[in-house]
Amino acid sequence: MMLIHCPYCEEKRPEIEFAYAGEAHIHRPVKDADDMTDEEWSHFMFLRDNKRGDHAERWWHANGCNMFFNAVRNTVTDKFLVTYKMGELPPKASASNAKLPAAKKTGGAK
Repeated sequence: MMLIHCPYCEEKRPEIEFAYAGEAHIHRPVKDADDMTDEEWSHFMFLRDNKRGDHAERWWHANGCNMFFNAVRNTVTDKFLVTYKMGELPPKASASNAKLPAAKKTGGAK
């Protein structure tokens, strides 16, 4: 059984208590949805990096504190490198200074 550290509970809990909630650090478009083209809106809604390796994700402690948090997880090994509270910048994932994903903007102003 995999254990995931919840930064709010400050303890490791079984993975069954958590739910994946998508890629982290996705910014809402600057434009209003009515002012966006269909292509811009679909890019914001559906397109994600889905890359191999270290990846910033959002997780929900559904059967615990009910809080959302961010995590950097290696998608190849399925190992969680670090977890951190919503609104915080990603801390260094490991002593090897693995490159963490930067916040990115989608759609909107260019």
